[in-house]
Amino acid sequence: MATDGLICWNCGKPTGIADRVNRADACVACLADLRCCRGCRHFDPTRRFQCMEPIETNIPHKEKSNFCDFFQMRLAIKGPGGLVKKTDTKDSLKKKFDDLFSD
Repeated sequence: MATDGLICWNCGKPTGIADRVNRADACVACLADLRCCRGCRHFDPTRRFQCMEPIETNIPHKEKSNFCDFFQMRLAIKGPGGLVKKTDTKDSLKKKFDDLFSD
């Protein structure tokens, strides 16, 4: 499996996909649909229809593949201590973790 490229919104593992996500693509590790609202950079639970874009109708199943024209794969995942970026190193992630317990 490739170590670069896009990561899965569900498990955080590399997908092996470098750029474009097709509707049929799924994570090889957890089988989650990749081209879905939860995997999109516009997904925001605090917004109308949970999307930062001006969509006209709600997409009820945010974890399932859809045909949204605004879809763009997310390049970061939410992890303990905040966003974990694709570019974070092991040392920077350890520092973020240690900072949680320091004064």
